Amino acid sequence: MKMLPLHSAVVSLRVFHRAPAGFAPQQPPPAANDSAVRYPEVVRAYHFGRYVDPNDDLVMHEQHVVYRVEENTRWNFHPGPVGGNVPALPARDAAFAPAPVNDAILAEVNSQRLATAQIMVQARTLSSALMQFQSALQQTRTNLQQTAALRATVSDMKQRLDALEGPQGRPASLSTTNEPADALSP
Repeated sequence: MKMLPLHSAVVSLRVFHRAPAGFAPQQPPPAANDSAVRYPEVVRAYHFGRYVDPNDDLVMHEQHVVYRVEENTRWNFHPGPVGGNVPALPARDAAFAPAPVNDAILAEVNSQRLATAQIMVQARTLSSALMQFQSALQQTRTNLQQTAALRATVSDMKQRLDALEGPQGRPASLSTTNEPADALSP
């Protein structure tokens, strides 16, 4: 009798293990292109020649390549097209795309560098001319102040000279005849 409850428990587990009627087994999701789900990482190679280790002067590195992950993988949040077909490669991020280089661009960059150098030279020349002008202006102001002080001094001296010459410098009376002036004559 003890065997019966154990047997009934096994049978009941088999019944619950069966899938309910009307449900199909779950299908795995359709295989998706990885680039439709995640953007790939961007790895750049940098070539170095021989150099001395900046942390230790006794160590020299030979020519080698260093690989750097510029951009890690990340999720693609852009919805796919309505039909469900996702393009094979998403558009590159413009921040990580190298700038296009051609002869026209290089010529323009060089002309801009030349123009910048000329402007810098002209700015230095203008700055030195401005400093000379300011020193000349200061010298002119100093000369003007000294001239005004000298004019005031000369004017003051003239007034004092006129004051001193006034009573002594004038003759008492001028006679129109050659006769001496007589104090007793009427």
